[in-house]
Amino acid sequence: MTKFVYLFNEGNSHMRDLLGGKGANLAEMTNIGLPVPFGFTITTEACNDYYANGKKISGAVETQIEEALLTLEEKTGKKLGGKENPLLVSVRSGSVFSMPGMMDTVLNLGMNDETVEAVAGLTGNPRFAYDSYRRFIQMFSDVVLGIDVYHFEHLLEQTREQKGYTADPEMTAEDWKDIIEGYKKIVKKHTKQDFPQDPKTQLYLAVNAVFDSWNNQRAIVYRRLNKIPDHLGTAVNIQSMVFGNMGDDSGTGVAFTRNPSTGERVLYGEYLINAQGEDVVAGIRTPQPIQVLAKDMPEVYRQFVKTSKLLEEHYKDMQDIEFTVERGKLYLLQTRNGKRTAQAAIRIAVEMVKEGILDKKTALLRVDPEQLNQLLHRRIDDVAAKNHLAKGLPASPGAATGAVVFDADEAERLGKEGKKVILVRPETTPDDIHGIIASQAVVTSRGGMTSHAAGV
Repeated sequence: MTKFVYLFNEGNSHMRDLLGGKGANLAEMTNIGLPVPFGFTITTEACNDYYANGKKISGAVETQIEEALLTLEEKTGKKLGGKENPLLVSVRSGSVFSMPGMMDTVLNLGMNDETVEAVAGLTGNPRFAYDSYRRFIQMFSDVVLGIDVYHFEHLLEQTREQKGYTADPEMTAEDWKDIIEGYKKIVKKHTKQDFPQDPKTQLYLAVNAVFDSWNNQRAIVYRRLNKIPDHLGTAVNIQSMVFGNMGDDSGTGVAFTRNPSTGERVLYGEYLINAQGEDVVAGIRTPQPIQVLAKDMPEVYRQFVKTSKLLEEHYKDMQDIEFTVERGKLYLLQTRNGKRTAQAAIRIAVEMVKEGILDKKTALLRVDPEQLNQLLHRRIDDVAAKNHLAKGLPASPGAATGAVVFDADEAERLGKEGKKVILVRPETTPDDIHGIIASQAVVTSRGGMTSHAAGV
């Protein structure tokens, strides 16, 4: 019988074709003893099986998911849908090659009207519990049910204005309860059904959504652009949740083991206190530089520095790490080889040879010939006087000129007409990819250096 589901401790980094890049990395990190929240990966073969089965999860795959879920429940001492100690999981896609933004993450899966009360009781923090529940409804509705996130954000902004708040952390547990009821009404209006309360139903709908995302429009565009074969399929990673939004001793962030713009050997990244991972990469709140963590949580920072060195030595490359701190305990959610500019690629390759991490032949192969083209990008003369209207974080190399456009569709249309445009958005989403491709440059009013659009 084909094995369609692997626990993290059953895989390794050589199984990318089967587990996807993310799954293979989670398995490898688990095996080298890093603090990774436990979980399992549904393979790329299960994705192909799903399409061969008329876009349905087969009985064999379902049986193996149930078995893996049981093991996860035993390992964590929690139960999916449990009224006393509920298990909450994240659901992420993970294709063989990194395909940024193809399928957004769903966090806090397993939340419903009953488990939210259990989480409130266990943490002694009702505000945190109801905030987590409303985040789950918003993400699940957007990613899985296909309801535009605008409807949820609009209600949230309206509520903030009515209450006179400037930021989400000012919202109380009662405020979040009202928001949740409003969110449920939005779901009912758009789907003609109630928001699903059964965690197993939630899980299978999310797995289906990951498999479906392999063939959504933006995935097809990205594959065509990067010459990625259509038959590979995507894996699904189900991982037990850890929470970065449990107070001021918790947080979440993204960091590179070296500066991806210059290649300098310093930790480079951002984090947010009392926040969940999507807040950092989605660019919804502007984060703090990673070095500030040394002041806020010195012990966690020391552990993070040590872990970063271990990862570089193990993978023999600069790493891009996603992490969460839950009540002072560090967890690694993901690591992968970090994307970098041509200038950084050359410096990292040379310095890793000097440090004894790489031999010369491997170092030469690390620099993609196409990357060298980046060194020839136009740039603004450093000595020129800059009379600027605004300034921001330089997430990508180069300089550009063009007409300002506020809509991805319009950017694509004008681009096809041969006009140069600069796409300006509050923050970019994966739905903007066609506009990003057609633009000379992208400017966002929110977000940091590690926001998804900046990385892409």
